[in-house]
Amino acid sequence: MINDDRRTRRVIIDSDVKNEADDQFALVHALLSPTLDIRGIIPAHFGTHRTTESLAESREELELLLRLLDLGREVPAADGAPRALPDERTPVDSPGARLIIEEARRADAGPLYIAFLGPLTDMASALLLAPDIAGTDTTVIWIGGPPYGDIVSTGSWPEFNLRNDIASANVVLDSGIRVWQVPSNIYRQVNVSYAELEARVEPHGELGRYLAQQVVDFNSAHHGTAIESRSLGDSPAIALMLEPGCAAMRRRPRVRFTADGRYEAGDPAREIFVVESIDVRFLLEDMFHKIARHAR
Repeated sequence: MINDDRRTRRVIIDSDVKNEADDQFALVHALLSPTLDIRGIIPAHFGTHRTTESLAESREELELLLRLLDLGREVPAADGAPRALPDERTPVDSPGARLIIEEARRADAGPLYIAFLGPLTDMASALLLAPDIAGTDTTVIWIGGPPYGDIVSTGSWPEFNLRNDIASANVVLDSGIRVWQVPSNIYRQVNVSYAELEARVEPHGELGRYLAQQVVDFNSAHHGTAIESRSLGDSPAIALMLEPGCAAMRRRPRVRFTADGRYEAGDPAREIFVVESIDVRFLLEDMFHKIARHAR
């Protein structure tokens, strides 16, 4: 068990880590950050569009990253749900959801931040199993959802993390728990090029070589057009936990999502915090330097 340190920020990270090539960077960044007291990492499903074993693949990728990091300490891991919620009333129980409940209910350890780098299945399940945790000092940071207003969405529709469990997003947003949302037009701004990865990540040991190469491998496997960059779209969640002031956020009335992934009005008496800009320089430089320091 990781001991509490009042100088640290208590966090849980829920990640569909084998889905693309950006979760890996976010997890490494978090694990190399001494001010983050990581109470657990929850491998998450990422739907069935690429594989029927997405949860197992996320767990396997997490274990690979932990071996490459060789941190010299145990990092708690608890599997999340293997699939999306069947509806907005029925949880999919899992060790990951139980970890969330346990940590959220602690009154002796200060605020809890839970970063969701994929679908909100495990948070929604925890709330359905234990509705009282909505009233705790817990902040849900979600990488997901389309842009607001008339900003054009340039990615998949519905937005990918939302699409993998729309019901869970509605459960979380309806619950009243504090939510910081990073929509797709913001998270896609964290772009790195192959040239940058070659210079700043690849030289730093087996971990650096793996992180850089798996970006190229993913793009080669899943993009039919010429490409030499990738958005590390999950990394804003880590930056927000390290330094909440690195982002500009706007208060908005709560929303919900239609079946086709569009916003609709939620409870007007409740608010959501939506990230409208992120300090990409701080985010990337902090991560690059920590990867280099770890290799030394």
